[in-house]
Formats: sequence, structure tokens, C-alpha cells
Amino acid sequence: MKTLVIKIGTTLLTGKQGFDGRVVEGLVKELAALKRERNLDILIVSSGAIGCGMNRLGLKERPKLLPLKQATAAVGQAQLMHFYQVLFETYGDGLHTAQVLLTSSDLDDRHRYLNIRNTIHTLFSLGTVIPVVNENDSVATDELRFGDNDTLSARVAAKIDADMLIILSDVDGLYDRNPTRHKDAKHIPLVEKIDESIVALAEDTSIATSVGGMKTKLDAARIACASGLETVIANGHTPGIVRGVLDGTARCTRFGASANGLSHRKRWIAFGRAAKGAIEIDDGARKALVTQGRSLLAAGIKDVTGLFDMGAAVRIRDGSGKDIACGLVNYSSGELDRIKGCKSSEIQSILGRKDFDEVVHRDNLVLL
Repeated sequence: MKTLVIKIGTTLLTGKQGFDGRVVEGLVKELAALKRERNLDILIVSSGAIGCGMNRLGLKERPKLLPLKQATAAVGQAQLMHFYQVLFETYGDGLHTAQVLLTSSDLDDRHRYLNIRNTIHTLFSLGTVIPVVNENDSVATDELRFGDNDTLSARVAAKIDADMLIILSDVDGLYDRNPTRHKDAKHIPLVEKIDESIVALAEDTSIATSVGGMKTKLDAARIACASGLETVIANGHTPGIVRGVLDGTARCTRFGASANGLSHRKRWIAFGRAAKGAIEIDDGARKALVTQGRSLLAAGIKDVTGLFDMGAAVRIRDGSGKDIACGLVNYSSGELDRIKGCKSSEIQSILGRKDFDEVVHRDNLVLL
């Protein structure tokens, strides 16, 4: 174990009166001790900027209007980072913090994607720095509406070649039913594969200051595991929880890493870029992609949704609406509407040119 990514959820930073840092104070003490004892590279992905801002501004409810959400996040982010800085200076014996704010556009661009990775590895090389990552909510409109730090933590962990992702919340992991509503719910200690039966167990959050829930945590686990990382969901309220996870003694849910982790380029295609649209394919094309390892051709396309240009990332769906792959397209959405269902030999006559036989080449496609 060398590199550890810890995601700290909003519920661990929020009490009855708003912002409450007591739980995180204990976590910082533990992480500082583990870094000294085991020489770990530790990165924190922290929620809580909007919650901190609400507390600072005296707001009782999470803002609904986007400009107010962004303003609240801007106020709260400063307080949140000051909080981490003071804690690590107090308990870290020379440890410092570094703020890294990201948007999905930072991951969309391949050069910026690689630069972020290089920056974080350089911070690790200094030996005394704990990077603290958060979404740049004050400027990123799409992330504030749809984003969550569970998914961000998985993308960052995959990007920096972490060994483990630990998602800390207020539950001990995954249960067969919601434990807050069903006292007889059974805890699931190990998930070898995240399939539809596992996803069906998840519920979204009902916490006013939080975004996401168990569903987003499973999405994050899927990303991290596909990238070759072991993922753990654990209860941040449990004293010594990170040490317990590392030593195998904690009550938590572990998700097994894929034996064949995706290459960095495939990770970027599958998880680093925001999908701009979707392509629905027929059963023949599905078989060609999933079982025969082929590229996607225009003949297998039934429908196209969304507006996108050549080179965009798109989701590829089967007839039931299930996403089976993600890839980079060689034609725009308008061009695909014209050539869908046609043979590759007909593309020239329809479009007046044919740059590629394939709509999505196998090298630019990742099965989900």
C-alpha cells in the first residue's frame, strides 16, 4: 500500500447546528499518524464547501438557484480549506495541505488531464503535503447540478494510480436494504462484481446539504474497480476506521479490483470525459462489440441522441437502453443521423466524403 485516496462526505462535516468538524478532526489525527508510520501518499477528496458556506452565511436550507449555490460554495471553500490547514498543522508534525479544485472540463482535455496527474504526483514527492481535492463548484455549472464527489474521488484515484479508494460516510457500507428504514437489514462485507442486482440495492440521499447517496458510491466503486483499484465504503464516525480498513479489521464493504485494469488512456475515455450524447445499436452490433472485440460501424446504429462533434465521448446503448460501452466518435451527431443503418461503403455517397470506416474504432472504445 503506497497511495491512498480518502473521500470525506458531507455527512461527516455537518451536525445539527450546521458545520461540525469534530469527526474530521479525529480523521486528520489518524491520517497524519498513518502517513508518518507507513510513509503513505494520502489524498483527500472533501465535500462540504456548500455546507460550510451555508453555515457561514446563516442559511437554513441548501440554495436552489444556481448563482446562490455557487456563491455559497465560494464562501464555504475558503473556510473548508482553512479548517484542513489548521488541523494538519496542529496534528501533522510539519504536514501541509494543498488545494486542488477541478471541473469536468479539466478531465475532458487530455493535456490538462495529464497535467493534473503530474501536479498531484509532484505534491506527493515533496513528502509533507496532503492534497485536498474538491469540485470547483463556484464556476462549474454542470458539476453543481449533476456532479458528486464520490465519482470525482474515483476518477482522481484512477488517474493517480492509487492503490485504494476509501469512501467515508455515515454508514458501515452496503446493505441489502436501507438500514435506517429496516432494522433487519443485512450488511454486505464483500462485493466481487457490481452488477444490476447490486445497483438495485442503492438509494439516493435525503440529506439537505448532500449530493448523491449509495447510488453514487456504487458508481464510484465501479470506476475505481475497473481501473484496478480496491474500493471500500466505510463509516467515518467509527474511531480508527482508516487504520481498521488497511488492517482488514473494520466493518465495511469492500469491492474487488478488476484483474485487468484499464490503461490510462482507456480510463480517460471511459471516465475522464463527460459524455455528449448516446448511440443506440442493434443486437448484431452489440454482439460484435461485446463478444467479438470489433469496432462500431454505421450499419449497427439505430438511433442517435444529443448534439456532438467528431471526437466527442458518447455512450453506446443496446436496445433495452443499457449503456454497454463508451467511445470517441469519428463523425458528428448530424452526420451519424444521415449514415445510421448504412454500410460503410455507402458513407462516401451520403456525406460526400469518408474519413473512417468505423464510427467508433475499437482502440477508442471501452466496454462498461
